Amino acid sequence: MDGSRRENDAEHSWYLGMLAMTLAEHAPPGTDLNRVVAMLLVHDIVEIDAGDTFIYDDDMLATQAERERAAADRIFGLLPAEQAKTMHALWDEFEERRTPEARFAKALDRIAPLIANHRTDGGTWQLYKVTAVQVMRNVKIIEEGSPGLAAYAARLVEQSVRQGHLAAS
Repeated sequence: MDGSRRENDAEHSWYLGMLAMTLAEHAPPGTDLNRVVAMLLVHDIVEIDAGDTFIYDDDMLATQAERERAAADRIFGLLPAEQAKTMHALWDEFEERRTPEARFAKALDRIAPLIANHRTDGGTWQLYKVTAVQVMRNVKIIEEGSPGLAAYAARLVEQSVRQGHLAAS
């Protein structure tokens, strides 16, 4: 994570799995970590097929749900019916953030690029002129899954603004 290149999809999935393991203490009590990792993997395979959507690209965000739903249907449709049902259920749970595991998985998915941008002196934030106001919208989603990680994320945002790596507004 030195900013010399973007991570590939395999690295991203591995990184999220490692984040789930190393940050498990910040998950709500009783969280099933295996389910969190399964959701992260299923979520990423859909993004690989649909194309990753830059979280600050409003045009791409407008079509994200439709593109990802089509990708999920296509990919999971390749599986035997029971497996397809299981994968779809995990993916839906993640997207809808309806369980503590899904909210924690979504928190990890949102904090990962925040950490990467902080560690690379603004990375894509600077490239795409992202502001702290925009990043803090993601911190609200992180808070749904882990208030402790959200507090950490907010500190990283504040630090990035102070260091000149992220515009305040």
